[in-house]
Amino acid sequence: MNLSGIAAVITGGASGLGAATARHIAALGAKVALVDINAESCAQVAKEVDGLALSCDVTDAASTEKALSDAKQKHGTARLVVNCAGIAPAAKVVGKNGPHDLELFRKVIEVNLIGSFNVLRLAASEMIALDSLADGERGVVINTASIAGYEGQIGQAAYSSSKGGVIGLTLPAARELARSGIRIVAIAPGLIETPMFNNLAPAAVEKLVASTIFPKRLGKPEEYARLVQHIAENVLINGTTIRMDGSIRMN
Repeated sequence: MNLSGIAAVITGGASGLGAATARHIAALGAKVALVDINAESCAQVAKEVDGLALSCDVTDAASTEKALSDAKQKHGTARLVVNCAGIAPAAKVVGKNGPHDLELFRKVIEVNLIGSFNVLRLAASEMIALDSLADGERGVVINTASIAGYEGQIGQAAYSSSKGGVIGLTLPAARELARSGIRIVAIAPGLIETPMFNNLAPAAVEKLVASTIFPKRLGKPEEYARLVQHIAENVLINGTTIRMDGSIRMN
């Protein structure tokens, strides 16, 4: 898929991986709609990329339907959808203050897993009606998993569960939508320099970086964005989760 001129929707577009992806694919000529619950920051990034800012709660069906409808009215049906919306609160199953808050666990699953599925199901239902491109392709949905979906740490019970669900969603969704020429792919980033790292002490970050094999540094959001570009352009990538983590294996 050539990104020039296509319509794209990016959730979590107000910051981090989503904002970097919006900037990168807009520079390649894509018409970008950014979806985020943070309306002010979303509008700032949209202004940078001459895109469309849409305030939306991806866990809410009606809110997401409206956002995708507004994006379609402005740019046409999206051929590329990238799900970057996510949260990562830390909490132990049983901590010093008692058991894990159930509502917090539910919220993480709602945003990271159900939110991704919500956008996927709605976007795919629109893509099906598009004319096919080369190789019969109509579109691609890229979800954001995490290495925590494979090797979760203490305090990541909710986050790891949600990202493991994103990984598990990838293949069955790709198998089902293959007949319509729609690809489903997930990216599992490792240690990426995003706002999620803002609350970690420098010593904690250094310890995490030391556990990577190569390169021994935090990843950059722009590297995620370039992988999104490659997935979009390479039609053979489908039904898989790609680790982008410097070979780190958390323990």
